[in-house]
Amino acid sequence: MLSIEERFSMGLHTAARAWRQALDRRLKHLGVGQASWMAIAMVAKSKQALAQNELANLLGVEAPTMVAMVDRLVKLGLVRRVASETDRRVKQIVLTDDGLALYAKVKTEADAFRVQLLRKVDHEHLRVAADLLEALSAACESM
Repeated sequence: MLSIEERFSMGLHTAARAWRQALDRRLKHLGVGQASWMAIAMVAKSKQALAQNELANLLGVEAPTMVAMVDRLVKLGLVRRVASETDRRVKQIVLTDDGLALYAKVKTEADAFRVQLLRKVDHEHLRVAADLLEALSAACESM
């Protein structure tokens, strides 16, 4: 029999994976996979331009994986690399107009998905769960 802590960690992992896979199925018609739309969303949501290594850290991928992913997004015309104003060795990732348009579609679909999936969940349960997840994230970052 699993402990409550084991059940929780397994449930968290399984739910996060299932959420991403379900959203990926919903976004399939846009022609980009999970890694691409997640990268585009991270760049779009960032308050400042992200260096390629910062984007890799946010997505939890290694630098070589990020290079290949950004190369694909550049070839698709969705992002471009721009030299940092403070350090020309650092490449920042910026969305193109096509990338911004794709992000708008991703956001619309993701918002609708979230509403559909959570519409029957009590808002107080959502608030408590969100508080818990935010606290866990902060605790993990401080370790």
